[in-house]
Amino acid sequence: MNFTFNVEGGDFTNAGAASSHVKKMMKQLGVDAGIVKRTVVALYEAEVNVVAHAFRGVITVDIEEDKIYVKLEDEGPGIPDISQAMQKGFSTASPKVREMGFGAGMGLPNMQSNTDNLVVNSEVGKGTIVEFTNYF
Repeated sequence: MNFTFNVEGGDFTNAGAASSHVKKMMKQLGVDAGIVKRTVVALYEAEVNVVAHAFRGVITVDIEEDKIYVKLEDEGPGIPDISQAMQKGFSTASPKVREMGFGAGMGLPNMQSNTDNLVVNSEVGKGTIVEFTNYF
């Protein structure tokens, strides 16, 4: 089962739409509730990162018999130092994003703790690709 979602930078009104849809589909498939929760947390964090930091992005979700694979590709500023960005509390969010309650610097650390496999690649001035897998 494959899904594709388009995400627009700055569109906080629709942030979470993809993760909500994926949650519904995983529940319908009878996936363990703990795995659903971990996956939705990771996907929501990734989705909000696209909205908060990038111009736009595409989320691809592939649900298989034994796992879910998610890939987010965004067009944005990129991450200059991924290891620094993986530290709890580190954030490059704008003051406006922080005023809305986002940008606490927990996105990538939360993704890492809620996925079985997380890969983050980024090119400054081009964008970021986040891929993660959770096994059922």
